[in-house]
Amino acid sequence: MSITVANAPISYGAFELTVGIDPNVPDGTGILDEVAASGYAGIDLGPVGYLGSGAELGERLAARGLGLAGAYLELPYADPDGVDAMLPELDAMLDTFDAVAAHRIGPAPRPTLADAGSEFRRANPGRAWRDRSMGMDDDAWQRFATGLRRVVERCRGRGYEPTFHHETGTFVEAPWEIERMLEVSDIGLCLDTGHFLIGGGDPVEALRSWGGRINHVHLKDAQRAVMEGIIADGEPTPAIWVREAFPALGGGDVDVDGVVRQLIDSGYDGWLVVEQDIMPQTSERFARAAADQRDNRAFLRGHGL
Repeated sequence: MSITVANAPISYGAFELTVGIDPNVPDGTGILDEVAASGYAGIDLGPVGYLGSGAELGERLAARGLGLAGAYLELPYADPDGVDAMLPELDAMLDTFDAVAAHRIGPAPRPTLADAGSEFRRANPGRAWRDRSMGMDDDAWQRFATGLRRVVERCRGRGYEPTFHHETGTFVEAPWEIERMLEVSDIGLCLDTGHFLIGGGDPVEALRSWGGRINHVHLKDAQRAVMEGIIADGEPTPAIWVREAFPALGGGDVDVDGVVRQLIDSGYDGWLVVEQDIMPQTSERFARAAADQRDNRAFLRGHGL
């Protein structure tokens, strides 16, 4: 059993909605330095090219003793034409994995696949566990299964075993939607403890129920009250990051102690990616993000990881 702890650029406020847009976003090499100095063994990719490209990325990772944990990509699986349009982005991700393979440290990177959702779902996050009418119908789930199978086979054909990430504001958000995704596919599950909590579930129970399918973990804390406020105010998905529904580990409602115990007791073997999704609104908040990640790493050391 080997749990390998990684971090992610989004924990520092660096992701697709900020990189190249907000001038306060730290540069990629700065984040690599911070992640390594904080004691993490790896990092998620973030936006392709942000941390470096090709062999250069592999050299940067190796110089800091970091492995590449994976990369996240949303696709509209129920829309065949939409899947076709996204395949070049999938291939770019897999090409990046190939480019750093010679410098691999730790477990292999996971193509971390998610649903692309819709404008309606992004405008109404956190509601599907109470209202199943917001979900896909049977025909859409059949198309979803076909599209997901195509993408999974493309990953496996390139030598990478993918994982599916449930995400707030998509059609795989609530526990019942995750269950349906598992029924119509053979892909492993990336359990995101924070998204699972605000999506209406109990992460520890998910580990017990779906442990055999979980092949990747995104560990984050979450605050139910913040999510309930977002729902009550009718705010869209980005409010989750702006209002910081995901605090530092130990600051929210996720039973992080229980999650860690269950992972250890179950013999989980793979990446554990610490994520604290934020969309900083000030330069001071960007700066404070680094301190949060040092604290998160210390928190896990205190729990034996």
